[in-house]
Parts: sequence; structure tokens; C-alpha cells
Amino acid sequence: MKENKLADMSMSFSVQIINLVKDLKSKHESIISNQIGRSGTSIGANIYEANYAQGKKDFISKLEIALKEASETGYWLELLFRTNYIDEQTYKTMNEQCTSLRVMLIASCKTVKSKESTN
Repeated sequence: MKENKLADMSMSFSVQIINLVKDLKSKHESIISNQIGRSGTSIGANIYEANYAQGKKDFISKLEIALKEASETGYWLELLFRTNYIDEQTYKTMNEQCTSLRVMLIASCKTVKSKESTN
């Protein structure tokens, strides 16, 4: 059940990232928009891919990649805020969602790893 919530949250976040990229491109910002577009949508792609992993190690690996992408996305969000491409409210909202995804990914990885070590 937790994985479905994680997949749903990541899909919703990806939609927001795509809308953010559209807005940034309309402002003729292409460097950061390309980066955040890749990292922000990669979170969900890796979570979805994890559902079809070839074993626990592959599953964990996909979730850890999603976690790295979420961390990178957090960096780009802060950079966009500090360079005035996004306002404070947008930054806070999207950063909170990104942080929630990271927390859930960390918890999921720990859960799978602990189950793996008890077997």
C-alpha cells in the first residue's frame, strides 16, 4: 500500500514539475528547467520501475536512485528560488512535497533492507 501512495505522490509531483518547466521555458530559462525536468520526473519513473524490479536488490537500487533524484530536485528548487525564478510559496510547496517523497523513499528502503537482513 505504501508503494502505491509513493507512486501516486511521485506522479503528482512530476505533473507539477512539468508545469514548472513550462513556466520556466516561457520565461526563457532553459538551463535549470532542463535539469529539474529530468531529475523531478525521474523520481516517479524510478519508483514505477521498482515495481517491476528483478528481485530485492534491484528494487532497493531503483528506490535509491529515486532518492538521489529527489535530492537533486531539492537543490534545483532552492536554486530557482534564490535566483527569483519561483516565488517563496511555490518553493515551499514544492520543496515540502519533494521532502515528503525523500522521507517515504528512505523509509521504504530501510523497511526492505531490514526485511532482507532478517531472512
